[in-house]
Amino acid sequence: MKRSLQTIVLVLVLIWFFCGSASGLEITSYYSPRNCERPPRTRTDYIILHTTEGAAKGSLRKVRKNGEAHYFVNTDGHIYRIIRKERVAFHAGRSMWRGRTNIDNSSLGIEVVGYHNKSITNAQYKALRELLQQLQSIYNIPDSRVLSHSMIAYGAPNRWHKRSHRGRKRCGMLFARDSVRKKLGLDKKPRFDPDVKAGRLVVGDPYLAKVLYGREREVKTAVGRFTTDKANIISSGRSAWDIARERYNSSSVTYRFPDGKELRGNQITAWNNILAGTRVFLGESQRENETEIIQRIGRDGKTARVIAGDECSSRTTVYFFPDGRVRRGDELKAKELASIPGKTGILVGYTDGGYITARRSAFDICGPRWNLPDTFYRLSNGSIVPGTSIKANAIPKKTRVFFRN
Repeated sequence: MKRSLQTIVLVLVLIWFFCGSASGLEITSYYSPRNCERPPRTRTDYIILHTTEGAAKGSLRKVRKNGEAHYFVNTDGHIYRIIRKERVAFHAGRSMWRGRTNIDNSSLGIEVVGYHNKSITNAQYKALRELLQQLQSIYNIPDSRVLSHSMIAYGAPNRWHKRSHRGRKRCGMLFARDSVRKKLGLDKKPRFDPDVKAGRLVVGDPYLAKVLYGREREVKTAVGRFTTDKANIISSGRSAWDIARERYNSSSVTYRFPDGKELRGNQITAWNNILAGTRVFLGESQRENETEIIQRIGRDGKTARVIAGDECSSRTTVYFFPDGRVRRGDELKAKELASIPGKTGILVGYTDGGYITARRSAFDICGPRWNLPDTFYRLSNGSIVPGTSIKANAIPKKTRVFFRN
């Protein structure tokens, strides 16, 4: 009788713990149309916290459409399930932590309505705290592995950064602050960037680094010195990249010059000549991570070094020559790199996966990323298409696969 009573109590406790309504959480299943096509994760080591950087309605619509998170926390504390928690949600994008890349494959993503530099609501604090407790218990994830997106996101070299760098996003930045983590029931956090310390990346945003890893007193000082009224104005110490990051040359970003003239990011070529005082306007409904593109000499930079920086000669930089040749950076001599012709396509931070064969499928080469828009296939006729244009059972022979690291 005693053992039966203990069993009943245990069952009731488990029901209370795992049921959203019993724990006070309001959770609605609002699954993305991408949910069923996402593969299961083989491991779950991290929880990644994001901020939408936009209003709730538009953010929920695009996060659900693209399957960019497992959970979405509204300002009233209501939670939506977007991708089933055991599946992969593509929320991290180009990411690295402790040398491991593609953190999507080993993490849960939680999107919180709000901004990286503003407090969330009390209802969100309460809901997020309970959700974290449940997920950490299910997957045995310690506080030190509950990270902000800004901690794991990294950027490829560009005209402002010669090396791969930390600072691609400030998304979720506030979730690194000691005071915020305490309210979420999180005691420990990383005190340094392991990939910068190991030399795999460099710091691209000193202000962000201080907020992410500094003590609360240091963070308050740094935040106090950051003037938000000038945050979106280009100056001698603040470039288009500092403001718009990877979207700096996107059609969704508008630049208003001091003389009143306006241009979209994709209409600008002379980036080094943008005048101080130019104001930058960012569109709200952006993807959590911008889709990678093949950059081209002439359009995106005059030389390989302008586009790929110090990584122009790296094994993970791939060149698609107009004459049909495909070469990695480490296969080219210095003289060849200096004279790469116009219209040559460049992928930075990519792996050449080799050819698809009868015994080697696209999934064998790059796993669940095989049909993503930033995985590229070079067909036997020389054309290059994204993963979204590929059908698993109809890939031509001698197709070569390139996927992001």
